[in-house]
Amino acid sequence: MFTGLIETIGTITDVSRQAEVILLEISAPKIAGELGLGDSVSVSGACLTVVRHNTVSFTAEMMPETMNVTKFSRIKAGDRVNLERAMRANSRFDGHFVAGHVDGTAVTAEIQDYGRTRKYTFSAPSELSALMIPKGSVAIDGVSLTLIDVDEESFSVGVIPATLAGSTISDIKKGETVNIETDMIGKYIIKLLSKGITENGQADGMKKTLTWDKLLEYGWL
Repeated sequence: MFTGLIETIGTITDVSRQAEVILLEISAPKIAGELGLGDSVSVSGACLTVVRHNTVSFTAEMMPETMNVTKFSRIKAGDRVNLERAMRANSRFDGHFVAGHVDGTAVTAEIQDYGRTRKYTFSAPSELSALMIPKGSVAIDGVSLTLIDVDEESFSVGVIPATLAGSTISDIKKGETVNIETDMIGKYIIKLLSKGITENGQADGMKKTLTWDKLLEYGWL
């Protein structure tokens, strides 16, 4: 589990393949020495497992499925990536719940530069934008951001100076692809509403009893 608050920016130093497994070697002096084998690290939004590390870099494994779903099908040496270690159970929780399971990608449609802040608008498949609401949360390349506008096939976010300075969001250019993870809680609510569950856990009955009014009454909306 992650929060979407980036710890450091790493640099891809090598991309290799061993059978069906892709290996990413990442230079990350700030955190590499504190990692352990098997640790989870969010790499631009994708949860990957550490298989080797030293004081300045680490290597993480990636399945082909991850490459197919994310923008990593085009990743190469020299690319900068956002890095966040898995959150600790006893630490303060900021950002929002981020699983590191990328739902898909979006394309940067417009960048409005206001000097110290920017507004980014992305084109996204309808199945992704359907899981977003204005003022809700979204992770873009692993960065927790607040949604401004959402319509059927696009959405926008605002980015403050601290986020621009501490992540690769500032590197994004018009036409580039980014990794997207929509809000975890929203996905569960939509599934419950669309399929429903009965008292014994079977998925068929809840939509007859769970309504938007009841969600409001229970404090979900």
